[in-house]
Amino acid sequence: MADSTLDAKGLNCPLPILRAKKALKGMTTGQVLAIEATDPGSAKDFESFCVQTGNELIKASENSGVYYYEIKKKG
Repeated sequence: MADSTLDAKGLNCPLPILRAKKALKGMTTGQVLAIEATDPGSAKDFESFCVQTGNELIKASENSGVYYYEIKKKG
């Protein structure tokens, strides 16, 4: 279950990543941010974002053009 949700539908790169970065900044270690996006490039973007920031991408899925991600904040 996510601690916070981010609606990034209709936004294109780099906005979903920038908004997620801002949302995660206000969260504590171990909390989960759920993100919904419609940008097809967001899958690769969030994967790279998590590698670079050390956060954990715990879920990535797509349904009818809506991409869903869950990112767990790391210390």
